[in-house]
Amino acid sequence: MSDEQPVKASTKLRGLVQVPGDKSSSHRALLISALASGESVIDGLSPGADVRATAVIIGRLGAEVDQQGSSLHVLGPDEGLRPSTFALDCGNSGTTMRLLAGLVSGVEGVHDLVGDASLSARPMDRVAVPLGLMGAVVEGGGERVTAPLRVHGRAALRAIDYHVPTASAQVKSSILFAGLRANARTTVREDVRTRRTTEDMFRFAGIEIDSVDNGEGRVVTLRPGRPRASSWFVAGDPSQAAFFSVLGAIHDDAQIEIANIDATPERTGFVGVLVRMGADLLVEPRGSQLSLRARSSALVGIEVHSSDVPSVDEVPVLAVAAAAATGVSAFRDMGELRLKESDRFEGALDLVRRLGCRAWAEGDDFFIEGLASARRFSPFEIDAHLDHRMVMAAAVAGSAGQGCVIGGAATVSSSYPGFFSDLAALS
Repeated sequence: MSDEQPVKASTKLRGLVQVPGDKSSSHRALLISALASGESVIDGLSPGADVRATAVIIGRLGAEVDQQGSSLHVLGPDEGLRPSTFALDCGNSGTTMRLLAGLVSGVEGVHDLVGDASLSARPMDRVAVPLGLMGAVVEGGGERVTAPLRVHGRAALRAIDYHVPTASAQVKSSILFAGLRANARTTVREDVRTRRTTEDMFRFAGIEIDSVDNGEGRVVTLRPGRPRASSWFVAGDPSQAAFFSVLGAIHDDAQIEIANIDATPERTGFVGVLVRMGADLLVEPRGSQLSLRARSSALVGIEVHSSDVPSVDEVPVLAVAAAAATGVSAFRDMGELRLKESDRFEGALDLVRRLGCRAWAEGDDFFIEGLASARRFSPFEIDAHLDHRMVMAAAVAGSAGQGCVIGGAATVSSSYPGFFSDLAALS
């Protein structure tokens, strides 16, 4: 394996972790600030490569981006954004590409969006279809409209009332960004409520937007307009906190605190899953943020549905928790995992099998028979296939178990450059 990262088994874990700023909020703060007229200030921005790609892109589109101390200042052009003469490189970030496609759909001209090999294999038809209904043209490879993309933007788009067929905050947000330049109110309907980050941030920036829960789903209606320049504070990323929460729960001598993370309910579904498994997880709400304290626990297998963790980003590390539990855990309706930075459906199964678990799949469901203790994990080697979440899930398993070697570990810099340093500091 290339780019190998060894992880040693830890005898004891203690300490406080401050995870990076929320990646979802960071992307949106940059894009909204670029659309606004005037100067916005962002504190707590994620330091990952994915967010840096978004920052570079808004500069290509005409915004001025300036780091001043710990704050990032973004000056949106009075005349609005303009097409770039360069291709807009989204790197490994699906969030960047999908949200950007919606944003540039409302910027008159031709926009070329590119990404790395992993991103170029991910389907973009899910945004190309609704954006096409709004009057933009999104061209890509094959039926799934894979990158590189060419987006033909229009200064005025058609408003639509759109039902998102598969729960996706990225698809919803792409449509809402395009809706800012529509000729009337745009409505997005989702059967499963996804993170409301875009809705909350648009509202904070002065956009008129309504969000109404409808059963397990939600109906979002947006009135077109231009965001106002704002000051943003980005709280800690809940998805990153999930890795240390699982580590604290499955290690046999651990007490880990994770401070100041975003408390949005759709982002913290992993907390409820771990509590149902029997995790000793103390949750301390602090306004719009919360802190967690995870301690060594005896976990039991449960059923986890994709609606419990709508983005399914936390499922790989929850699979590691299931591997340390007593009994069988069932992960239901997890097909979306196949469409991430790598095939996380097969990746999660491969990981827990390397730990020594019996694991199997039935359609979009998979099952893990736990070993009742992380100390029963086998030492292992694994290729993370350039997927940052698979890197971190494997590292959690190795630290709590018998150690491991992870190939492709440098890709963790896309979202959490300091992950391995923070992990080592707990030992």
